[in-house]
Amino acid sequence: MALIRSVRGFAPQFADEPFLAETAVVLGDVVMGTGCSVWYNAVVRGDVNSIRIGDRVNIQDGAVLHSTYQKCGLTIGNDVSIGHNAIVHGCTVHDKVLIGMGAIVMDQAVIGEGSVIAAGAVVLQNTVVEPGSLMAGVPAKRIGPVSADLSKNEIERIAANYRLYASWFKEG
Repeated sequence: MALIRSVRGFAPQFADEPFLAETAVVLGDVVMGTGCSVWYNAVVRGDVNSIRIGDRVNIQDGAVLHSTYQKCGLTIGNDVSIGHNAIVHGCTVHDKVLIGMGAIVMDQAVIGEGSVIAAGAVVLQNTVVEPGSLMAGVPAKRIGPVSADLSKNEIERIAANYRLYASWFKEG
């Protein structure tokens, strides 16, 4: 069973029963929408500030979601995929975004709707990513727009697949 814990009087809140892997950690001031999943060794740590997660968000294995004390919370929109071992910290991620494996998104960055943050990219503090951007590199730079093909075959496909995967675990 996942570790779900209250911190400083805040208990995680879930709109429905998400899939929470046995080694997932969700604690503190976290509010999670419907149809979400938190996978193995992922940490959603709302101990120092709030974390707000929309609907149908998947937080993949080893990812860390956190915020900054007395400075900035973390807001994640709907239909977002956060890849394996990504770090998403004190920022705003709008709807239909894919954050690739091992990517880092820092404090007060804003990731526009329909964007892709490539695997291993580092989005620096205060960076504003315009909607529909493909970002890659260290530090992350816009390398072009997200094509219709990339949106359908990556952003939408991965989000849908993780809803399917979660259903396999709920079956027993």
